[in-house]
Amino acid sequence: MSVPELVNGLTTEQLRERLGKIKCFMLDMDGTFYLGNQILEGSLDFLDAVERTGRRVLFLTNNSSKSADHYIQKLRKMNVREPFLNILTSGQATARYCKANFPGKKAFLLGNHILAAEFEKMEVPVDNEHPDYVVIAFDTELDYAKMCAVCDAVRAGLPYIATHPDYNCPTETGFIPDIGAIIAFIKASTGREPDVIIGKPYGGIVQDALLVTGLKAEELAMCGDRLYTDIATGVNFGMTSILVMSGETTWEDREKSDIKPHLTFDRLSSMIPYLEKI
Repeated sequence: MSVPELVNGLTTEQLRERLGKIKCFMLDMDGTFYLGNQILEGSLDFLDAVERTGRRVLFLTNNSSKSADHYIQKLRKMNVREPFLNILTSGQATARYCKANFPGKKAFLLGNHILAAEFEKMEVPVDNEHPDYVVIAFDTELDYAKMCAVCDAVRAGLPYIATHPDYNCPTETGFIPDIGAIIAFIKASTGREPDVIIGKPYGGIVQDALLVTGLKAEELAMCGDRLYTDIATGVNFGMTSILVMSGETTWEDREKSDIKPHLTFDRLSSMIPYLEKI
């Protein structure tokens, strides 16, 4: 049974007016633009409509175990072209935060070699032997020695930053533990939680998006399939929040949640008729 796309009670003209204020759509990826390695129906059509109407797109991900280049190559394989290959990861946002707030200081980095290379590229010094502060990420190369070392650094009272809060990372076969599980391990051992978390739904990645786009919050829309990350980000920071029903969230989830999107659509392409004035 089909559920109506719009659950916010706006007329077509009101909806066009609301979307007309948006200059850049920030798009979550998995569950929003694609599922796994399969692009969702209508996603490329949505990009075409965005281009026709003079808008922009910024792909936004909390996953700090992959680089922006990784996502660019993945999107290219799905026939995404310029000018849409713009990626912001929580790892990049964290590196910029560290550069601004700890200039010249050295980070203890709990992260894989991909994120270490990203930090080096962005000129953020890493020194796990004599650090000034701690950064933890979704480390897909995690081992017990690393966990002991990071707990020692956190226990020493150094400033403590996490790239994002997600407990699990979705895969083709289910879920694997994400950084939230690492945060829980560190807290159990040290009694501390991160002083700052950068990724969705926290403000660090929003500030970075404002910097990258050069736009105001009210000119941005956060589009995604998760209420507690994507939609909460839009709601909490003055952006239009757009829930798509192509991924994790069900209609029942939406109705029960305290986090309410401004707009809801079946998928990204369902917005196309409302992007252009007839």
